[in-house]
Amino acid sequence: MTQYEGIFDNLVQELRRGSLVLFVLIRLESRQYGYSLLQSLADQGIAIEAGTLYPLMRRLEKQGLLDSEWEVEEGRPRKYYTISQNGQAILQRLKAEWKTLSSQIDTLLADSNNR
Repeated sequence: MTQYEGIFDNLVQELRRGSLVLFVLIRLESRQYGYSLLQSLADQGIAIEAGTLYPLMRRLEKQGLLDSEWEVEEGRPRKYYTISQNGQAILQRLKAEWKTLSSQIDTLLADSNNR
């Protein structure tokens, strides 16, 4: 790997890291437990480590953006998460911000391609 490939990989990782909250909030519009959320994201090509996801969900819950409840299924307790009412409000604002940023990037890319 060249130095620039390493830099590129780090920049891509930063972009993805900044998007994780949005990914999680969108997916938790449907009630899920941690592992099912990992799988749901992976099915969409969004790889996230369990060691990153679980602390993120706890932080979002502490911030009031997620609600959770424990259930026992097949003898195993699982903590299910869903987006809270405050989380929904934040998600709507994040979606709008994402669309604005995406539009700005598209404009810059179009300008760049026309040079």
